[in-house]
Amino acid sequence: MNKMMKIVSVVAAGLLMAQCSATYKMKSEKGKVLNQVPKWYMADFSEKKACDTPRFGKDKDKMCIFGVGTAVSPDLQLAIEKGMMIAKAELADIIKGEMNKSSKQFITELGKNQNKTTVSEVESTIVNLINNTPVRGYEIFAKDVTITKNKYYRVWIGLKLPMGEYNKMYHYTIAEAVDAYNVKEKAQIAYDELMKDDTNENNDIQ
Repeated sequence: MNKMMKIVSVVAAGLLMAQCSATYKMKSEKGKVLNQVPKWYMADFSEKKACDTPRFGKDKDKMCIFGVGTAVSPDLQLAIEKGMMIAKAELADIIKGEMNKSSKQFITELGKNQNKTTVSEVESTIVNLINNTPVRGYEIFAKDVTITKNKYYRVWIGLKLPMGEYNKMYHYTIAEAVDAYNVKEKAQIAYDELMKDDTNENNDIQ
């Protein structure tokens, strides 16, 4: 009996340790100024390592582009979603960002006769455009969460987008997804009709 109790205690202790090791301990921020940022967020990471690119072998030419984002919210899930949106926007900007610049210059004269002076005003506007840019197949390579002084969640997200055939969505298109759904639906209809015919035949025999 004592041996059985010891076994149960060991198992319970093991489960407790497993549960403790599976939890994530969030760091708390102090002060009004954020003075600690995850190193990877400042591009202080190995791109080959983050992209899972080996030194040798057939995948040694694998390449990825990276985007990072951070967001704050009293709701953890909302903070994650906001951070994801910012990181995805950075990926889209790298892929298909367009810069437009417009400049205006206005010059006029003030004063009379020999006491004239010129006044100029220059206005410059830069617009960054990102239109309909697919970032499908992205993967999370880093994620961190801290608690702000106001007890909000600050989430840090790092995304990678494998290029070419290394992208898990490379051979998967929206058209293929629709076709696959239609095939599945048609197969289910055919199966239901077959089962219905079998039921009618059995009823006729009886």
